[in-house]
Amino acid sequence: MSQKSFIDLGVPVAIADALSEQGIDSPFPIQVDTLPDTLAGRDVLGRGKTGSGKTLAFSIPMVARLASKRSPSDRKPRGLILAPTRELATQITQTLQPLAEAMNLRVTTIFGGISQNRQVQALKNGVEIIVATPGRVEDLMSQGFLKLDSIEITVLDEADHMADLGFLPGVTRILNATPQGGQRLLFSATLDNGVNKLVDKFLSNQVLHSVDEANSPVAQMTHHVFEAADAQSKKQLVQALASGTGRRILFMRTKHNAKKLAKTLTQAGIPAVDLHGNLSQPARDRNLAAFSEGKVKVLVATDVAARGVHVDFVDLVVHVDPPAEHKAYLHRSGRTARAGATGDVVTISLPEQRKDVSDLLRMAKIDLTPIRVNTKSEEVVALIGEVAPYVKPVAEAPKQQGGGTSTGRNAQRKRALKEQGRAQTQPGKPKGQGKPQDRPARPANANRSRQRAR
Repeated sequence: MSQKSFIDLGVPVAIADALSEQGIDSPFPIQVDTLPDTLAGRDVLGRGKTGSGKTLAFSIPMVARLASKRSPSDRKPRGLILAPTRELATQITQTLQPLAEAMNLRVTTIFGGISQNRQVQALKNGVEIIVATPGRVEDLMSQGFLKLDSIEITVLDEADHMADLGFLPGVTRILNATPQGGQRLLFSATLDNGVNKLVDKFLSNQVLHSVDEANSPVAQMTHHVFEAADAQSKKQLVQALASGTGRRILFMRTKHNAKKLAKTLTQAGIPAVDLHGNLSQPARDRNLAAFSEGKVKVLVATDVAARGVHVDFVDLVVHVDPPAEHKAYLHRSGRTARAGATGDVVTISLPEQRKDVSDLLRMAKIDLTPIRVNTKSEEVVALIGEVAPYVKPVAEAPKQQGGGTSTGRNAQRKRALKEQGRAQTQPGKPKGQGKPQDRPARPANANRSRQRAR
């Protein structure tokens, strides 16, 4: 049987053309399975492994259905997509935007960590589709800037991760604010941790589409467990694995260690950027853009990037710190071997971590025997591939008083002028007068004024 096209599945020509312009000509299995139902307006529960094409599976029907019955006079949002993280919300918007533009629909992204002013202004100007994290949505609702009474289609993406982060009460309040009878699409890798309660309460006569087993590893992904002899050997192994020319993501447990490793690699001539919760949103966007655009080939991240980072052609994922549980392992690993591509995943273990790593892999349904390696081992060299040229690190500018910023320098000048003014007005204390601090200070130009008067 021949592969169905997007047109065969009922996708409007303008959307199919927008996809083709991006090189997307054939739908993935989860899109083939879900689009006939989602385009028909049915509630759908989609379950698929990471990288299976879920974002387009809900973006296409949302744009198609909202464009088919637009109301030019009504500027309220009609489509809502909820995501657990800022990174995921941003990347959903990037996928959605070309499709929306092809159908003359407006999209805005709403999340915390940045000023809400632009988001509020976008709502005032009018948008059809909002991609958002739950916290900022509730903030804007409570302030009266956002009303959900015109929402026709609601999507919950990565619902299981929302549950892991404790967002389900907020998600429930948001869904309660949308009209009953609207179409609802829920996409999730698993249906545990309360996700099934959302399904029971908010989806009506839903159709379940599942691509592969929940939590199943990706077939095109090759897994490795490398055991280092000690902590120093591990550091050398990590640096070696980071030194290739292809894109690679290194996962750490803590924000501090992610930042530290990125700096260490950069100083060693391997440019790297970090991504974690301590960074401001502009810094997150800047670092992720540098990685996505290929300006740097190494991203050192915490689990904040385990689901929200969708970058093509990531050759290698390295669990520098093995994660705490198997779902995090699968989602971290899912940053490679996306959309049918191949990729490798390496877990680095120390001898004392052998049992924990074994339990982790068993829960993830991955059968592997750890191998003891060093930087010269055949298996390591094969994964490094071509070694990237050494890049001399840029010397950091010395910090100046006041932080070295223009604001700090301005403050320095103001303090200097103030001190100069005091020196001019207090050359010495004339006899019989009170202490200088007891008298009001003369203006700094008092002497010049007196000379002009003479």
